[in-house]
Amino acid sequence: MDEPKKDVTRETDAEAIRLAKTLLRNARFGALAVIELQTGSPLASRVGVATDIDGAPLILVSMLSAHTGALLADARCSLLLGEPGKGDPLAYPRVTLVCQAARLERGSSEHTRAERRYLNHNPKAKLYAGLGDFSIFRLEPNRASLNGGFGRAYQLDRSDLLTSGPIVEDLAASEQSAIDHMNADHLDAIAVYAQHFAKVSGNGWIIAGFDADGMDLVSGDDVCRVFFPQSLAAARELRPILVEMARPDGPRPTPKLN
Repeated sequence: MDEPKKDVTRETDAEAIRLAKTLLRNARFGALAVIELQTGSPLASRVGVATDIDGAPLILVSMLSAHTGALLADARCSLLLGEPGKGDPLAYPRVTLVCQAARLERGSSEHTRAERRYLNHNPKAKLYAGLGDFSIFRLEPNRASLNGGFGRAYQLDRSDLLTSGPIVEDLAASEQSAIDHMNADHLDAIAVYAQHFAKVSGNGWIIAGFDADGMDLVSGDDVCRVFFPQSLAAARELRPILVEMARPDGPRPTPKLN
């Protein structure tokens, strides 16, 4: 008699959820798998990626691409995120999200927000985002499979990945003004966030997005994720937490946020 297969999936914990969210928020590209219309076969393509404020992936794709037609015919898809580094690529974390794709109507409030966030995250896409044959799709995650490296497999559901509740719209309404203010007047504080919390080096970091869990920083082709000490419950909590995070322990001067 065959022995039952051993379940190698670990219990999903806060560390696994944070890793999955980091891979998702940091991603600027990924591998999109769709169902080919003519044959029903799997079709994989590389696509640019950003996230909506609640964490759902956003892709900007041409209507001339085979994967776009496939999504319009069958919304089922999956998205693989996570970049390998030196050495064995299978030793690096990655996450696969099983999603339903929804094309956002140009001119709608959902499209306006998604385009703003996508271009903040991928500014080079401004060259073609306004072209008539390009559309933004929001990928609604149903579940996800996280591989954190050898022996670290996890299953996550939608609630592990996305933020829900009034905070989403509350923060979205004031997000861009907060980004513009910080990037114009408080680059010193942003440098503290990058160096102290994300442990990254280099200069020129700016904020690309805020959400209830944290913020996304970009510097040229580099991206990093900074989580808040605790998730926001309301948009009014953003400024106080930014002020507090600009005062890490240590002898460095404290940036002043107006």
